[in-house]
Amino acid sequence: MRVTLSIPSAIFSEAYLSYLGLGIPLPMCSWGSLAQLGIENFRIYPTQLLIPAIAISLTMLAFNMFGDGLRDAVDPKLRR
Repeated sequence: MRVTLSIPSAIFSEAYLSYLGLGIPLPMCSWGSLAQLGIENFRIYPTQLLIPAIAISLTMLAFNMFGDGLRDAVDPKLRR
């Protein structure tokens, strides 16, 4: 169950490193590298930055909610 709560942290770390240029190389796609490419054209095409940012946020939120729901369903201490 701790794994489901640490997945959003790993996703954010990978996206942040890719945004800085220290993550996955450019031929491979990453949300961080997409955000880095989107920031270059942010004034003209703001959706190029907003779409990867929203996707990262929704994925992290979904894993957090899944982890919380799994913990509530399985943890015997919470069944009282």
